[in-house]
Amino acid sequence: MSSAALWTRLLMVVTAAALAGSAYAIRAVADGAVDQYSGAALSGAIVYTIVIFIRPRISPLVAGIIATGYCWFIEFAQLTPVPAALSERSWLLHQLLGMQFDLVDVVWYPVGVIALAAVHWFLRARTVRRTSPTPSEP
Repeated sequence: MSSAALWTRLLMVVTAAALAGSAYAIRAVADGAVDQYSGAALSGAIVYTIVIFIRPRISPLVAGIIATGYCWFIEFAQLTPVPAALSERSWLLHQLLGMQFDLVDVVWYPVGVIALAAVHWFLRARTVRRTSPTPSEP
């Protein structure tokens, strides 16, 4: 494993922890729409960090599509009784699967994903510019 991939993975762990901490902090002080919308957006962003952790060299666009698709899959799975039944068994499963479908979440997951994908794209573009050989002057 390259050192760049190792650093990327470490950054994703730290980022996911910071995002989760932010979500719980918001939940502790806010209620209603702020809690719900930020929770969905931050959940989408956390899934994005997991995708990058698994595949550090993946493009931001592909990572964003995978993260959003996964979030939507989990949300639409909540239309069945399976996630709620599993969530009743464990706090962790409740955090991962949720309990009930909410169409508003479907809209807010991409907000968090797009925000991180934009940062990822910017950092990747900056790194490529910095590491690209400069053309020699005539």
